[in-house]
Amino acid sequence: MKVKLGMIDKQLRFKGILMKALTQKSSEAKYIASAKSAKKALAARAGKNIDGLRCGEEWIPRRGGNGEIRIRIYRSPGGSGAAADPAGVPGILWLHGGGYSLGIPELNTDAYKNLIAAHDCVIVAPDYRLSIDAPYPAALDDAYDTLLWMQANAARLGIRDDQLMAGGESAGGGLCAALSLYARDRGEVNLAFQMPLYPMIDDRMQGESAQDNNAPIWDSNSNRWAWKLYLGELHGGDVPQYAAADRAEDYRGLPPTVTFAGELEPFRDETVRYAERLREAGVPVEFELYPGCYHAFDMMVPKADVSRRATAFFMRAYKHAAEHYFAAQPGGPAVDAAAADAGSPRSLLQNDPQ
Repeated sequence: MKVKLGMIDKQLRFKGILMKALTQKSSEAKYIASAKSAKKALAARAGKNIDGLRCGEEWIPRRGGNGEIRIRIYRSPGGSGAAADPAGVPGILWLHGGGYSLGIPELNTDAYKNLIAAHDCVIVAPDYRLSIDAPYPAALDDAYDTLLWMQANAARLGIRDDQLMAGGESAGGGLCAALSLYARDRGEVNLAFQMPLYPMIDDRMQGESAQDNNAPIWDSNSNRWAWKLYLGELHGGDVPQYAAADRAEDYRGLPPTVTFAGELEPFRDETVRYAERLREAGVPVEFELYPGCYHAFDMMVPKADVSRRATAFFMRAYKHAAEHYFAAQPGGPAVDAAAADAGSPRSLLQNDPQ
């Protein structure tokens, strides 16, 4: 899908042109080099707090003793959790984007603030392993281990264990969709709601929007190279549904969902298809498609009129979910095992006394 300048929303054009010039790569090798360079640059932002939120950091163990996961914890400035609300608040596992190869949790400032303002919650954001260091299933394993840790530590975190939610944008949305499938099938932990925004879920790039897409921010070349990195030896072969959620054949039993996408982005068709297939499986879905918008438009130009509409739509759906959607945990041995696995994490709590 060839994207011409006139097709882009006027308020998004300048930033789109600028970002295309700054980020577009001409080869796979340059994409990989850029991802590695970005990792080094972003290391300086790791651990930075967000003004207006109570921020904390912990390291939690991976299953099997395979190292630790750094997680960021964000709360409302007024102090959410058991002290403020004896019943607890929703706990959101948020997974950052970046093509599975880029990014850190600290980049999603606006999303955290918007979610907490829409309905009080505690956000747990793992610094999951990137594909430039470890391909699938490393990122999914880190996401699932974090979810189990949230389940086991719900009372300490001040979150409702019957309102565990997951969300993320782009590759984070893809991880969210995969995590929902994985959690459903393992039966150890239940999600009450999922928020996979313009998710990266189709390694086959089947839709017309994914073919020869030259739009700003994320195009077909970047998408292809990113999938190759993430899938590693699986690329081009028998890819499991937990790596690319579009490959799943059964969406029954997944949590209620909100998602949206830009009309001009590579993930348009797979997001539309995902929403349709969820509905066919009986899953409540709220979905909107925004004309004239490239990938991650809401993050790139948050003050544009269309970005404000998308954010308002997303926040309304989340607020409704926080007030209406609940999913009791299985309980029993699964929770006990998760608690034992979580152990006593090392903590670096910043502005966040427990």
